Amino acid sequence: MHKVPRGMTLVVGLGISGRAICRHLARRDVPYMVADTRAVPPGIDDFHAAHPGVPIHCGPLAALDLSEVGEVVSSPGVDPRTPGLAELAGRMNEFSGEPVLVGEIALFSRACRAPIAAITGSNAKSTVTTLLGEMARESGRRVAVGGNLGTPALDLLDDEPDADCYVLELSSFQLETTPRLGAETAAFLNLSEDHLDRHGDMAGYRAAKQGIFRGARHAVVNAEDPMTWPSDRLSALDRFTTQPPRDGEWGIAPHEGRDWLMHGDTPLLPTHEMKLAGRHNQANALAAIAMGRRLDFPMEAMCRVLRRFTGLPHRGEVVAEINGVRWINDSKGTNVGATLAAIAGLGPTLQGRLILLAGGVGKGADFGPLAGQLARYGRAAILFGLDAERLAHAIGERVRVIMVNDIEAAMSQALSVAEPGDCVLLSPACASLDQFANYQERGEVFRRWVHQRAAEIAS
Repeated sequence: MHKVPRGMTLVVGLGISGRAICRHLARRDVPYMVADTRAVPPGIDDFHAAHPGVPIHCGPLAALDLSEVGEVVSSPGVDPRTPGLAELAGRMNEFSGEPVLVGEIALFSRACRAPIAAITGSNAKSTVTTLLGEMARESGRRVAVGGNLGTPALDLLDDEPDADCYVLELSSFQLETTPRLGAETAAFLNLSEDHLDRHGDMAGYRAAKQGIFRGARHAVVNAEDPMTWPSDRLSALDRFTTQPPRDGEWGIAPHEGRDWLMHGDTPLLPTHEMKLAGRHNQANALAAIAMGRRLDFPMEAMCRVLRRFTGLPHRGEVVAEINGVRWINDSKGTNVGATLAAIAGLGPTLQGRLILLAGGVGKGADFGPLAGQLARYGRAAILFGLDAERLAHAIGERVRVIMVNDIEAAMSQALSVAEPGDCVLLSPACASLDQFANYQERGEVFRRWVHQRAAEIAS
């Protein structure tokens, strides 16, 4: 067994986050070594070249003697229950009084000297993170945006050290190893079944997400989802809802004959002026505005962003309108919760009905919750991929089901089924790895096909 020297920092994992941790420690002249459970981690030669002399242990972590380690900084992709790490649970550093096992965001929160705006949730966190970052820029702030989205948080400190604020998307994997984030404003958007192989059950998943509120001065939560509410009382809290707001909430209500984004009784913006489609994206906008107000962003600047922000690729992206039918790419909808949010968000805004394109690798999920929303808003569900049969079994009694071999056949069927006022929604409720490299490739296939048909019809 190899003994880690007394007081040494051990970095676990040589992925994107692990390398960011190493760069951060090197910039601060903190002695460290690295461990990776893989026998030959990808890019190990490049790491040696960038960090000469840093020891690397490859293989089981249980082969390391961590009895005198100073701190273990683990990458988000490494389960804290991994043999070798599990034994560190509850162990505290004798000098700092903090847990011995932490993650990259713990290092970030220690070093950060500007306000932190942090966003988590099962779905939509990338959209809200990007939207809030755009609102900060429109407000004249020097903002750095990253975390689980884009640039690793620790690299932001070096790339943009003079930022006025840091806007971070954070996953449950990052939060479970963050003893205290200390965010100025922290949003928990929603909670649906995901990552249970890591967290064990929904209670464990929620507990990891709740880490976003540790040390927070302000919280933004979903009024319609009590699972997002802080377990411990916070002095300042805002709630958003897709319903008419109560008691100072942020919500949606009729005003002057149209639906408006509202703060209590105060109208903010007509929803039809937003580029983002659907009630779920209106909720995302409200969450971002609530955070922005805490950060003193002018309301006028935030509304300007909402009038132009079209969303992120593959996340509720309106690709085109063909013969009065909108085609929306939500390929990032890789779990049931994301697809439910998309259907429930778009359904009430349609003049016609919704045609859902879904299927792929279901990861053992329960597709049953989709049936009710499809019965309410759906014209048809066109299913493809590995778990299409399971999907059909779960929803087939509530909506017309059409089974096809692949996404191209699904789109051809949708073109023949759709009527003016309808929406064709690619939101598969499944991972893509049975037929595609990733959800981005799946979304690009959808996007290219739709653009080609739109061009053909226009000509």
